[in-house]
Order: sequence, then structure tokens, then C-alpha cells
Amino acid sequence: MYPLRKAISHRVHNYLWQQGGTAGQRARGLGAGVFCGCFPLFGFQIIFSIVVANLLRGNRLLAAAGTLVSNPFTYIPLYWFNYRVGEALTGSKSLPDLDTISIDKFWRIGWIFSSRLFLGSSVVAVTASISLGLVAYVLFRRNSAAVVRPH
Repeated sequence: MYPLRKAISHRVHNYLWQQGGTAGQRARGLGAGVFCGCFPLFGFQIIFSIVVANLLRGNRLLAAAGTLVSNPFTYIPLYWFNYRVGEALTGSKSLPDLDTISIDKFWRIGWIFSSRLFLGSSVVAVTASISLGLVAYVLFRRNSAAVVRPH
């Protein structure tokens, strides 16, 4: 089973590195995917990443792959971090304990929580997508320069 897994892993690795387009197009696609993956838009991240990649003229497949920055293993830590960033930017304290609030206040707290989460997600998304996009651009350029392509 190990040789089969290794062969599949090698093919997937090569397929992703040899995606069509320039290094810039591939990096923009990956950055678009990471950007969309930082938002809690479950079920829509891939669709939005493809739209953003089209707007940026990036690689759509790498955009879809970039959304995997958020997955079932990273949802809780990623969105907790995004919330904390939003909380720090608004300068407000943590939400009150749910045992001490009424139903009326519960809806207001939902809005406060959502706005902090989306503010933090926006900041993290911009920072992560630009950073990863630049790193990907350098790696794609280096890889395409190292690969000798037949004419």
C-alpha cells in the first residue's frame, strides 16, 4: 500500500506544481483561496475563491485548493484566532457569560460576536493571503526556472 500512496502523492505534488499559467497567476490563485478560506463561509469558500481568482486572473484550481487552510481540523483554532484579532481591534472585552443574559441581549451578542469574527477574519485573510501569495510566487518562479521544459 505504501508504494501506491507514495506514487499518488508524487502525482498530486507534480500536478499542483505544474498548474497552468505564470508564477504570478498561480500565486494569485493560491492567495485568493487562502483569503476566502479564512472566512467562516462554510460551503461557499470554494465558490467565492474561484470568483476572486477570476477577478484577479489567478489559477482557479489553486484557489480552490487554497481554501483548505480551513478544514475540520483547523476550524476552531482559526476562527478563535480570527475572533480574538477582531476583539483586539475593537478594543472591547470578551462576551458576557451566557448564563447571565436574557434572550433580548442574546441577539445583540450574536451581532457583536459576528462583527468581531468577520473583522478579525478580514485582517487575517488579507495578511495571510498576501504573505502566502508572495511566498508562493517566489517558490513558483524558482521551480519554473529549475524545470527544463521541452520545446
